[in-house]
Amino acid sequence: MTEPNTSASSVVPETTVPWPPLLLAVVAVLAWALTVWAPLPWTGTDDSPARWLGWAFGILGLLLIVFAMRALVQHRTTIMPNKTPTTLVTTGPYVRFRNPIYLGEVLLLLYAAEITKSLWFVAAAAVFAVLVTALQIIPEERRLEAIFGDAYRDYKSRTRRWI
Repeated sequence: MTEPNTSASSVVPETTVPWPPLLLAVVAVLAWALTVWAPLPWTGTDDSPARWLGWAFGILGLLLIVFAMRALVQHRTTIMPNKTPTTLVTTGPYVRFRNPIYLGEVLLLLYAAEITKSLWFVAAAAVFAVLVTALQIIPEERRLEAIFGDAYRDYKSRTRRWI
């Protein structure tokens, strides 16, 4: 973790739209509606190992989100994706993933696919991953590089974006 950057907001403007929670809500609602109105046949298995895998995705996704938010709060930086961070957090799940909250949200969508037996949630997970990368992660990475410079570039070189 680097020291807090008190002038972070003056370096790069904040984004105005909190894309990740909005995108998650939209793709989840669309997947649910399509599951009800235009169901796609489930191509996966409906056996105990598949159910356990689905539950594992859900639990892991929830844990990633909780521990990532906890790390952000502990370091007194924002958890809002449309606000400028004041501290580069590299502890907790951020040791392994640059975007553990978004990864957790994808895992929750895959969990929803298994428990609803709906391919629409698999599609929603893929669409969410692409859109959150384009609308949030790439601009966020530019902002973090502008704010934290070499510290962020070093972190980026040793930590994966997704998995």
